[in-house]
Amino acid sequence: MKKLLVICLTVLLAAGLALAQGGVKKKRPPPQEYGKVVISNHSAQARLAPVTFNHWLHRSKYTCRLCHVDIGFAMKANETGITAADNAGGNYCGTCHNGKMTFAGERIFAACPAKTAPAGVKDPAEAQRCSRCHAAGQEVKLKNDFAEFTGKFPKQRFGNGIDWIATEAAGQVTLIDRLDGISSKSKPFVSPADATISPHAYGMPDIIFSHDKHGVWNGCELCHPDLFPSVKKEAKQAYSMNENFDGKYCGACHGKVAFPMIDCEHCHSKPVM
Repeated sequence: MKKLLVICLTVLLAAGLALAQGGVKKKRPPPQEYGKVVISNHSAQARLAPVTFNHWLHRSKYTCRLCHVDIGFAMKANETGITAADNAGGNYCGTCHNGKMTFAGERIFAACPAKTAPAGVKDPAEAQRCSRCHAAGQEVKLKNDFAEFTGKFPKQRFGNGIDWIATEAAGQVTLIDRLDGISSKSKPFVSPADATISPHAYGMPDIIFSHDKHGVWNGCELCHPDLFPSVKKEAKQAYSMNENFDGKYCGACHGKVAFPMIDCEHCHSKPVM
């Protein structure tokens, strides 16, 4: 009887845990899907599939600062309100996707025209060009395959599996941070020294924050003052993990594009004394 009771309790406990986890755990996306943004503001009106933006490909060529500060993309999906007319006018995606700008000696394809016929794109060649971006839910073969493109890049455990800091430091990607006519001219800025941030949880290792590593992609303007209004030393203690997981502060990038915060030791890296 006791044995039967133990078995029943065990089964119930296992079922309870399974149900509890079902509402909390999230499915881990494939590496090539991590950081992908679906932009769907106006696509349906033009009878086109939503746009898919692959962060991994663009971050291998351009800094985050260039796109989110100089060009003006919002940090959250669909907040920018991009239109085909914007792109045709040389704004947002059209800053680079204008059929004239080149990268590594290759001409960058132009974005869609300012107006699309109500019945969608009829011309096959034009439809093929549009489908390079309007690819959500479509079987579109990308020019750059993730596994092939990143095959020799240094690896890490989480996110899209690529250690982008090590990849850039090794010279395997060369980032463009300024565009003529778009970026303002400024003197090179010397990054502050690494900062030590004490965690709220007792026993957790201190956080080592490197301005140098973040500055490669972000500069200063991407984080200050919008994400981190204060640069005073005492303000560092105010940032909580709950706020980070809600998408504030570090969470504006980590868990969306940069490696997720479940990789604790990546930040909490100072040994406990």
